[in-house]
Amino acid sequence: MSRLKGNIAVVGIGEVPTGRYPERDCMDGCVTSAVQAIADAGIDKNEIDCVVPCGTVFSGAYNSDLVTSRVVEELGLSRVHNNVQVFSGGASSASMLKVAGSLVQSGMARHVLCVHSEKLGTGLSGQAGIDLFALAGIHREWEVPFGQHYSTIAGLVTTRYKYETGTTDEQITAVQVSNRKWAELNPNAMFRKPLTVEEVMKSKMLATPIRAKHSNMLADGAAAFIVTSAERAKDLTETPVYVLGSGGRVTHHSLSQEADITRFGYAEAAADAFEEAGLSPKDIDIAEIYDSYPIFEIIALEEMGFVERGKGGAFFLEGRTWPGGELPTTTNGGMSSQGHTGGGGGFAILVEAVRQLMGKAEKRQVPDARFAAVTATGGTYVDAQVEILGNEIS
Repeated sequence: MSRLKGNIAVVGIGEVPTGRYPERDCMDGCVTSAVQAIADAGIDKNEIDCVVPCGTVFSGAYNSDLVTSRVVEELGLSRVHNNVQVFSGGASSASMLKVAGSLVQSGMARHVLCVHSEKLGTGLSGQAGIDLFALAGIHREWEVPFGQHYSTIAGLVTTRYKYETGTTDEQITAVQVSNRKWAELNPNAMFRKPLTVEEVMKSKMLATPIRAKHSNMLADGAAAFIVTSAERAKDLTETPVYVLGSGGRVTHHSLSQEADITRFGYAEAAADAFEEAGLSPKDIDIAEIYDSYPIFEIIALEEMGFVERGKGGAFFLEGRTWPGGELPTTTNGGMSSQGHTGGGGGFAILVEAVRQLMGKAEKRQVPDARFAAVTATGGTYVDAQVEILGNEIS
């Protein structure tokens, strides 16, 4: 158990548009989103006493700048006690929230700035991008020589899941359609044009049965959030967002060591998070689900108890996750439509959950939202993290 329930809150968020921005320096996106978060929190920048930058992968030199406190310098902060980088791939948002919350709860920090910035869209050469997603979390001896990479992993998992459940390609593809419907309402999303099942199914094959438009899209992006105590949060904003429950499971390094490639750690992680929060899936108003490929969004939704195993694809196809549906899901458009920014994939949906619970999501605002479930996933689906957030303490 995280023991953070009701003791910490997110009070400010910031985000720059996601997409391909070759002219936008990565530090510019970082600083811009941080400044937005500080303003949103209603604090003086010098009230920040700890900075937690997320790791980045497009540039070792840029990552070194983050480690050696360049964010502190660029923002002109004067009272920072610690600058500590946290990185666990796509699960980084959950790890950062836990670290920041623990620092606040222990009294080691009062206001923690968590920030992510990345240039996967324009900061990597073509071969560098290929190498990144053919090596990270993929065993050098037993998988790399046989051509394993993230699309083949998604293909393997999707094929097995279809065999076990009878789920159709159309139902799996419906995840992309649902995510795009949300992205159409998101001014920060990379792709905002309507998308159909037929359009996805006509795109070129990547790794059977995964097609090009089933895949996430590499992008540049940045976002930030500020964590403080629940007590302090009440003085800063009328809409603090509290951490109510947290759970996680780390199960393997490479897919070949996963005992069951259609079941990950979400069931156990969610059970812990819901128990701590004192809530159940039926209490949740919004599900912000990590979505690198559609199959993983389906599996997470099922394992967390929102829908029976094998029924997730139909749930998406029936429009029950769309704007106006019974369970709004991945309401920023996810990595398939807002864009994949490395460790920022999970970061973006955490920021989106906070935005929704603060009532600041504008055209895509879910009415009367009180509780959100947020997932984050690291590596080759090795790391399943679940956070329960709320704008009231359950």
